[in-house]
Amino acid sequence: MIDLRLLRDDPDLVRASQTARGDDPGLVDQVLDADARRRAALTDYEKLRAEQKALGKQVAAAQGEEKHALLSHGKHLADRVKALQGDADAAEVTASELARSIGNVIEDGVPAGGENDYVVLRHEGKPRDFEAEGFTPRDHLELGEMLAAIDTERGAKVSGSRFYYLTGVGARLELALLNAAVDLALRAGFTPVITPTLVKPEIMAGTGFLGAHADEIYRLEADDLYLVGTSEVALAGYHSNEILDLSRGPKRYAGWSACYRREAGSYGKDTRGIIRVHQFHKVEAFTYTTVEDAAAEHRRILAWQEEMLALADVPYRVIDTAAGDLGMSAARKYDCEAWLPTQQRFLELTSSSNCTTFQARRLGIRERTATGEMRPVATLNGTLATTRWIVAILENHQLADGSVRVPAGLRPYLGGLETLDPVTS
Repeated sequence: MIDLRLLRDDPDLVRASQTARGDDPGLVDQVLDADARRRAALTDYEKLRAEQKALGKQVAAAQGEEKHALLSHGKHLADRVKALQGDADAAEVTASELARSIGNVIEDGVPAGGENDYVVLRHEGKPRDFEAEGFTPRDHLELGEMLAAIDTERGAKVSGSRFYYLTGVGARLELALLNAAVDLALRAGFTPVITPTLVKPEIMAGTGFLGAHADEIYRLEADDLYLVGTSEVALAGYHSNEILDLSRGPKRYAGWSACYRREAGSYGKDTRGIIRVHQFHKVEAFTYTTVEDAAAEHRRILAWQEEMLALADVPYRVIDTAAGDLGMSAARKYDCEAWLPTQQRFLELTSSSNCTTFQARRLGIRERTATGEMRPVATLNGTLATTRWIVAILENHQLADGSVRVPAGLRPYLGGLETLDPVTS
């Protein structure tokens, strides 16, 4: 949630952020108007309350007609006080609801625009020249079926479109990735957590996921619970309404969970294979830290993500995501996108977001500073490994006969296996 003091002190900054996101900058003025009405009502309320107290002393000393007049005036004051309290409360609700519609204020340097307005920061690794190698690469689904690793046909039979089974080496490869991510997280000082995948509405709303993209989320109406699309949601709620001690550094958690996304609005997009699916697994890094440390922690999370990508040994690029593609809660987001040879495009494998104090304000998560000040913490998150990585690994490490070379960094997690071989029967 936006800091109202920032909104009052520097509304132009928030307006500029809204404009860069492609959102309505007029919301800023609507919030300020409601906030001004709330404060004006409270000022008048306090004046009348003081008058009420003074009147009480006068009534006690008065007699006869004077007392009757004072009592009548007292009743009128009481009605006005009650009305002003109602006005202040209504204005506060309006200001709060409008403020919740404003996205986090973006960091300096974030590109303006939408999904296609990102800035490429750098490329890592070199895509293979399959033509020079003398064969046409197969896509991940064809490879997965040859390896008996991916079964989308039975997934659709049992659950519908965009569902799948990972079998044999497919299941082992996903577990290898996730376990490698947990090992990296442990070395980096994260606490591993198996998180709930169902959360209450206030937790989902607190993370900023019930805004413009609420239709992406599965809701269990009978229980009034939401299925998470990332363990970020449950990890953000872990310390809700708590005061944290960050004097010894950030609190870091690595959440392993199943994730669910409705993929609303993606009809006809990435329908083949397991690129865009309704259910997948992921290990997510999540950090609570101080405002001053947040940008540095963001860079650290990106470095850990790239350490994981080095294990997968796929060519990728790092992009600085444009403001309109950040999502409501992020002030900045870096994505790592792997090269997909059969589609000649880049595919997002990781995201890392600095949410500054936006989620913490909504969820009531604060720290006590060395001087005793109470203030919201900063929260950050980033993918360490997920099911989609299998797509990039299969396509970038395939051989002409349909087998797939196992990246050296993942071999210890697959019992030393060096290649995944086609299954002939």
